Amino acid sequence: MTTITDIRAREIMDSRGNPTVEVDVELESGVIGRAAVPSGASTGVNEALELRDGQVPAKKLPKGINGKTRYLGKGVLTAVENVNSTIASELIGLDAADQVGIDHTMLALDGTA
Repeated sequence: MTTITDIRAREIMDSRGNPTVEVDVELESGVIGRAAVPSGASTGVNEALELRDGQVPAKKLPKGINGKTRYLGKGVLTAVENVNSTIASELIGLDAADQVGIDHTMLALDGTA
C-alpha cells in the first residue's frame, strides 16, 4: 500500500517569484503527496545545496535551454530532470514508510553517504 509507484517533478514559481522544484509522489494505494522546495533566505552549512541552471555547463542542460538567461540563471530544469530520471528510477518501488531507507538511497545518489 505504501510502495512508491510514480514520481513527477516540475518547475514552479515560489512566493518570491523564483523558480523552484515541486514533486508529486504517488503510492500504490493511489495517495499522492506533493512538496515544493523553495530556497530559504539564508543557507547554512547543513542545508541542501541548490542546483540552478545558470550553474550548469550548457552541454548538460536540456536541449534548447539557455541556463544563463532563462530566469537570470535561476531556473531549475536540470534539477527537475534529475528528479524525473535518476532519482525517480531509484525510488520507485521503495516503501515510502521506510524513511531511513529512502534517506540512505538519496544520500548515495548525491554522493554524501
